[in-house]
Amino acid sequence: MSNSPKTNPNDDPSTYPLLGRMMLWTDKKKNVDWIVRGLYAICTALFLADFVYYKKVYLGMEKIPGFYAMYGFFMCAALVICARGMRVFLKRDEEFYAPHDVESEEFPDDQLEKVDYNA
Repeated sequence: MSNSPKTNPNDDPSTYPLLGRMMLWTDKKKNVDWIVRGLYAICTALFLADFVYYKKVYLGMEKIPGFYAMYGFFMCAALVICARGMRVFLKRDEEFYAPHDVESEEFPDDQLEKVDYNA
């Protein structure tokens, strides 16, 4: 039972807020691919620019071209690995918040204002 854009009035782009209408171009995969390629190009250009200019360094390892790019990449990867490890300690079962959750409350059916878009 899926709501297609033809049967769901909430999916009409003319009802979206201004920013939502302006960002509709990101729904197409080819546009997202262009964004990713652009980010790759910018990162590559900044990495290559590190070979061209003189840097006044305080630590010896800062002289390595691309040091900060590599440092940023490895620290981001380390954050992901640490977060996966922390899941073991921080993970809760699915019903942990259920007794106090709003979704667990019972509501009268006549007050729910259910709409069947497929009718």
